[in-house]
Amino acid sequence: MKVLVREEIAEAGVDLLRAQFDVDVILDGDLAEIIGGYDAIVIRSASKLTAELIARGDNLKVIGRAGVGVDNVDVEAATRRGIVVANAPESNVVSAAEHTIGLLVALARNIPQAHAAMAEGRWERSKWGGVELAEKTLGVLGFGRIGQQVARRALGLQMRVVAYDPFVSAERFKEAGVEQDTLEGVLARADFLTLHLPANDETRGLINAETIATMRDGVRIVNAARGDLIDDAALIAALESGKVAGAALDVYTKEPYEGPLQSAPNIVLTPHLAASTDEAQDRAGVIVAEQVAAALSGGVVSNAVNIPKVGADDLEVVGPFLPLAATLGRLALELAGGEPHDIGVEVYGELADHDTRLVTLAVLNGAFRGRTEQPVNYVNAPILAAERGIEVTENRSRTTRDYTNLVAVSAGGVRVAGTTIGKDDREWLVSALGFDVEIELVERMIFLVYDDVPGVIGRIGTLLGEAGVNIANMAVSRNREAGKALMVLSIDTAAAPETLAQLGDGVDDVHLVMS
Repeated sequence: MKVLVREEIAEAGVDLLRAQFDVDVILDGDLAEIIGGYDAIVIRSASKLTAELIARGDNLKVIGRAGVGVDNVDVEAATRRGIVVANAPESNVVSAAEHTIGLLVALARNIPQAHAAMAEGRWERSKWGGVELAEKTLGVLGFGRIGQQVARRALGLQMRVVAYDPFVSAERFKEAGVEQDTLEGVLARADFLTLHLPANDETRGLINAETIATMRDGVRIVNAARGDLIDDAALIAALESGKVAGAALDVYTKEPYEGPLQSAPNIVLTPHLAASTDEAQDRAGVIVAEQVAAALSGGVVSNAVNIPKVGADDLEVVGPFLPLAATLGRLALELAGGEPHDIGVEVYGELADHDTRLVTLAVLNGAFRGRTEQPVNYVNAPILAAERGIEVTENRSRTTRDYTNLVAVSAGGVRVAGTTIGKDDREWLVSALGFDVEIELVERMIFLVYDDVPGVIGRIGTLLGEAGVNIANMAVSRNREAGKALMVLSIDTAAAPETLAQLGDGVDDVHLVMS
């Protein structure tokens, strides 16, 4: 597979990709003319991947963004085409948190203004004295990765920290030693306010004339998150009136920024530097290279923005079952003999206590692989199911009879179930076609339903032996004596369909399954 690195990333990231793929580093030229020849593209913030450009990427399977934001990628267009979009959200956490604290200190002690005066030959000691951070209240809007790191550092500066984030549990606030409050509560209590929210319809312009009016007189505001969070005109008016004693900004509604904020009083401005450290840039390149490699090799893309996010704790438990789920999805459709009207996914045991959305995606990924003209992955598998009118259902139960964890897949009246065994998480089939059976799932398998009468097992073994097909493993199960039985064989080489056609009377159903 071919990977295009379109913008400079850490050499370690390029080397990681080159170890597995054919990599071209092309930083200029017409992207539209060359994008069609690549399976993956790695960009930073300068490249704009529009729907038109993405449509020209005939072979494109993954877009890697070496950084946090994906505003320069048409994610919806990529999703429709089954292209994974992955970023590196962890790469700049430390850098962004440190820059926020730097802005906080600079704002409190007027460091940039004092430096500018000294550089111009003015000794203005009394003018730029500032205030202490200790014992002041820092309000944190947005308590994600960066907000939590900022809070941790602020506590080290002996600040009181209150925070608002409707998507973070109360336990997480307690663990961090931070008081949880409402949006209105944080705005009313903060001596210093720092923003760490995403930009969306609910948050754009959140800091405006109305919300500023509810803040303490002399509040100081820091924004190193998104420029859209602040109404610039309202902020300038508040700075001029003294309602806001100072502001420090690293992000703007339009960048590069040129406008009235540059001449506003008591303001500190930096040109979007929060992630601009050598460590953050190197980290972003390596992380996104790992994500691209995972996507191209069929692994779990933990940072994909168009695949459901699963927490690290859940992923640790669920992750080992994803290959099994994909195998069961493929097996269920093979045994069902075609495309069903419905696919059911069942999860039992300790797994049911975790976020299992990726299990369902893995089932669909396995079910459709090789059955569609376009490549199938975790991104477009649900779309393919919807386009085909296939109803997908999910059920979870903490109770399981014989196994700690169990995954079952139903399709077209056929149900298969399996679990994992051992430290290497071997895939184990425990139920198929209405029979309990225990056998390891491997690349080549034969499933036979037959009359439970003497001589059938020997006849099958002899037939395969004469055809040069070695049986590596076998499991047999029956529903009752002299009733129907299931034989599952794992074989070392493929068996020809004409060989299986010679099995004769007493064999009702034969399925040759090969991955």
